[in-house]
Amino acid sequence: MDTNRGGRLVTRPLLNDAGFDLKFFKRFWRITLLLFPSCKSPSVWLAALLLLLGLLEQYIIYNIGLIPSKFYKIFLDDDSSEFTSHLLYSIGLILAEAFILSTKLYVASVLYITWRQSICRALHDLYFKNILYYKLNVIEKSIDNPDQRITQDVDQLCNKFSQILVPLIITPFTIGYYFYKCWTVTSYLGPVSTLVFFAVFTIINKLLMSPVVKYFYLQQKREGDFRFHHMLLRTNSESAAFFRAGRVERSKANAKLHNLISTQAKLIRWEYALNYVIKTADYLGSILSYIAIAFPIFNGQYKDLSSADLSSLISQNGFFSIYLINCFTTMIDQSLQVTDIAGTAHRIGQLFEVLGKLKCEGIEDNSFLYSSFDSHFTSEVHPLTNSNTTAFTLQDVTYGLPKSLKVLCKNLSFQLTSGVSVLVTGNSGCGKTSLLRVLSGLWKASSGSVNINVCLGPTGLLYLPQKPYFTDGTLLEQVIYPLQERDTRTDEAVILNYLKLVGLEGLVERLGGVNVKTDWNWYDEMSPGEMQRLSFVRLFFHKPPFAILDEATSQVSQEMEALLYKTCCDLGITYLSIGHRTTIRPFHDLELQLKEDGSWSLHSLEGSINSSRI
Repeated sequence: MDTNRGGRLVTRPLLNDAGFDLKFFKRFWRITLLLFPSCKSPSVWLAALLLLLGLLEQYIIYNIGLIPSKFYKIFLDDDSSEFTSHLLYSIGLILAEAFILSTKLYVASVLYITWRQSICRALHDLYFKNILYYKLNVIEKSIDNPDQRITQDVDQLCNKFSQILVPLIITPFTIGYYFYKCWTVTSYLGPVSTLVFFAVFTIINKLLMSPVVKYFYLQQKREGDFRFHHMLLRTNSESAAFFRAGRVERSKANAKLHNLISTQAKLIRWEYALNYVIKTADYLGSILSYIAIAFPIFNGQYKDLSSADLSSLISQNGFFSIYLINCFTTMIDQSLQVTDIAGTAHRIGQLFEVLGKLKCEGIEDNSFLYSSFDSHFTSEVHPLTNSNTTAFTLQDVTYGLPKSLKVLCKNLSFQLTSGVSVLVTGNSGCGKTSLLRVLSGLWKASSGSVNINVCLGPTGLLYLPQKPYFTDGTLLEQVIYPLQERDTRTDEAVILNYLKLVGLEGLVERLGGVNVKTDWNWYDEMSPGEMQRLSFVRLFFHKPPFAILDEATSQVSQEMEALLYKTCCDLGITYLSIGHRTTIRPFHDLELQLKEDGSWSLHSLEGSINSSRI
């Protein structure tokens, strides 16, 4: 839900959208279609093998359960010859059961990682489509910690579901079989009493499961908030250290910890109640079989049996009744894991739904709940006119902050034409960087038209922010980003020349080469000025016809700044710049001045080294 706060629309997080209800089953059904995308998928065959092993396990368990009754009869009949053969038979069954249990665990683990890969890839296909990751993290505020949902929550859901899949499928059939076996020994009394016993505890469990799901969901959110605060401090530890901010950061971290612990405390109290009911059902069930068989014995129904046969019968019935109760209590025991699955399913389902809404340009629906899901990634379609002399044209564009009533600029009209570089100026907060976001498609304009005539990227219009982005990998990978080695031809000699030009040849010496693998965190290993210079090496390598420079030289010296701009001119790169230094004005032909009241002006710059091209 969106509310208006101080002229800005604030999206409330989805905190109360989790319960053991119809919405959970709809979300979980949609996730299941990702787990089993087709009849020929590996997950279907793995699940089928797991089910086959589970059925075989039930057959062996049945025979193992009859072992004690046979030993009772052998001992009471003093039959030593039968003892050896039955002992070998019993050992064989136990070895077979151990093999099946180990194989089941292995197959379930393979199924778990197969499922995790399927869901994560489906999420990645949406998350990395166009700029949805930006919209989700920066603009859309209803989803907390999408990184945690993609990594930790998906992992928990797949792991727990792989553990309970077979019991959920097989248990109803084993209940039916042992219900019949108990009926043959104790008539209706045993199975009916067990059924009533199960129904009572199922109702109690249902009442306890909803609050457990709710607080498990909320705990995951608090975990993400707590982890994010520590990650934020780790990323910005130097800035915080300059402020000597240990005291305030400790206070904030303790506040996050308090929120997490208080939520966990509520969760474990509800889990305590649920566990108490589960354990009570387990132990009461263990004596229910003796109560059930006591009636026919005391009524004389088995008075004609010998002591050996009666002992064997009691042992068999004990196994039938206890295993029937065990099947019921197994279903009750699974309720705790089902609550965890429900909490994570809600979080993953929400993420799919919000990504789907953003993909459909804000259409308010929950299509993830109802329709088929297309998990195939499609490349963004760009204009085909990189040979154009005009990078973009704005006509009567009005824009402001997303989900805000404040207008930053009104009816802006201008274009970026090859050979005519533009400097954007204005006071802080007047909308300079916001203009770049509108041009890049990150934000939508309120009115007017924005026509982009070249590809957004290294072959058309390349963007250099004030704080460059570096991925993990080699120095070569930083230079050719956002392309990969298979996508472009790389000439290391050219890259080395550009590195030397901007004074970064020392990086090559520190790394031992341009294409040497490293586990560097580039933000820790380089100064802000070095990062900006390396981002210009990236620009020079790609040589796009157009570039956007958002205070991209704010951390370098004026001499280096002049060198970087001059090199752009020499390479034929036309640029739109944001900058506050007067020393960059000679490298621009036009000045676009944005004003705090939303008005603007566009005029030629005197003394431009490119003035002859206007």
